[in-house]
Amino acid sequence: MNTFISLWKEETNETFEIVIEKSKLVLQLIEKLKLMLLETAPRDLRDKNIIQYEGSISQLQELLHLKFNIATEILLRQASTLADLDTGNMEKIIQDENVTLYVWANLKKNPRYKSVRFSDTQTGFEIPRILATSDIALRLLHTHYDHVTPPQAAPAPSPQHTSAASELFKSETKSTTEAASQEAQEDSKPQERGSVFIQEGEIKVDEQVDSETSVKKESKATECELEMKLLSETVAAAQLNLIKNAPEKPEVSESKEVDLCQFTILGGVYHLDILELPPQCKPVKGWMMVEILKEGLQKFTYPPEITENFETENAFPPIEVTLQVQEKVAFFEEPMVARWDAKGKYWRTDGISDVYYTPEKKLISFNLETFGPVTLMQDTHINMPYQSWELQPLDVNKALLTVTTVFTEIQIQIKENLCMLASIKVKDKGPWSVLEGKWMTPIPFISALKETGLNIFPTAYSHFYVVINNKVPLVEMKAYRQMALLSSAIAFGWSKWNTLCDSTNVVFKVREHLTEEHTDIPNWALFMFSGDRARRLKINEESESFSEALGEETELHSTLYHMVKDFASKEAIEKVRSSSCQFIDSVCHMLLSTRVLSYS
Repeated sequence: MNTFISLWKEETNETFEIVIEKSKLVLQLIEKLKLMLLETAPRDLRDKNIIQYEGSISQLQELLHLKFNIATEILLRQASTLADLDTGNMEKIIQDENVTLYVWANLKKNPRYKSVRFSDTQTGFEIPRILATSDIALRLLHTHYDHVTPPQAAPAPSPQHTSAASELFKSETKSTTEAASQEAQEDSKPQERGSVFIQEGEIKVDEQVDSETSVKKESKATECELEMKLLSETVAAAQLNLIKNAPEKPEVSESKEVDLCQFTILGGVYHLDILELPPQCKPVKGWMMVEILKEGLQKFTYPPEITENFETENAFPPIEVTLQVQEKVAFFEEPMVARWDAKGKYWRTDGISDVYYTPEKKLISFNLETFGPVTLMQDTHINMPYQSWELQPLDVNKALLTVTTVFTEIQIQIKENLCMLASIKVKDKGPWSVLEGKWMTPIPFISALKETGLNIFPTAYSHFYVVINNKVPLVEMKAYRQMALLSSAIAFGWSKWNTLCDSTNVVFKVREHLTEEHTDIPNWALFMFSGDRARRLKINEESESFSEALGEETELHSTLYHMVKDFASKEAIEKVRSSSCQFIDSVCHMLLSTRVLSYS
């Protein structure tokens, strides 16, 4: 990694096309490092590894943006040779799947030429007279990713449980091994039996070896059992951490600062820059001569810091900007425009006015007082709380999770350790068609949905922004684990009674489901689960009032599995027992990530 970064820094004469091509590898490396940090359990990553990975990500991001700046300077040096015959100014668009560059160089400095529109697009600017008569270039670098926002610090999981379990494992292993060794020594003491003493002495060594071997095997088996117990406890602690609510809301220092726990960046970042036009290439006796400035690409300050020489108050009006919203994202409401504060290192909403959004054309225009990075945001919780949900088996190791929100209905198919967007119901086709039919592991799949604007995944801070049906995290986690265990043959669904029971219980609909065929009137039963007690309720979804009374001919059970066995067929139980660990883990991860019992 360090070698790659060092070697690329030495390349200082690459065109924008070459940089864009190399950026694909850089972005892949960044995504791989981010995925390693997301998918690896905290206990398996050392602090120095985390610092190393995060440092490499930061270095790659900074180097990539530096390369774009150098390539822009090289391009602008040739502006005079690329000038448009009609306007006399240079205009250039370079595009690939990750980056789009719009560059306009003001070569003619015509005071009447104030409207800049890039050919075959609606993207452009309305510039004031002072810029129309200056040696400037306008650059819009649209990166379809966000390398501006610093990583958000997630609430740290408590290490107490894991460390205590680890210490318990070590102490129990040590004591068990010592006890077994002591027993072996006692059993191996010589015993005299008169006439047969010599004969027993001959076989005593073999008996001692066998005894020690047996003890070692028993010790190893005990150690393995303790390891499995520790692993199980660690996994449970990690899963519990996924659904724990943060105790305090994150602080926002200024009134105009955007709360990134409440809003999400969609469609990447638009880097808007007014640049000083560098010296142009000149033909001299068959050679192309160009002056290269030591300081490199320079920004043009607008409005200038000193404005005493300008008479009119409105000499530096805001610049009107029109942007094309990225096709890969969808907004359920008008986007919020925010600009980056380089000093404070946060996004803010002041200095932006007259925002107008055209959803049909996916265009947004606004007035901007100062140039810099700009982005579009959407309420993170616009699809929360959910209206209903259902987890439906399709076959052994196959299930379909359906989540219905105010704006849409999302169906996620789960197979083994993979997830896929099966279908989505919205007014327009939307950008999700590129995800439909594409199988991914759960974490990249969740990230892909979020990046398109389809966020049904609460965070530790979401309960501060959404009215939720709060449940005790341990109860919620145990319910998801047991629902996942049964998901090859048993369907689960939303119940209105879940909001009426207390936070120590969850209520949901349950039924056996062995085929993909839908029945008009499914025979749902109502279950209530408290983490260590499962019961089938007497009421149904259409009852007039809530009651915790047990259903007829049923009894309390400690788990959902034993509760389901009371009414499930042999075929259903066989399917449950045939479920793979990868499938159960994937279903559990999706349930923990969507938190359907608390957010619906």
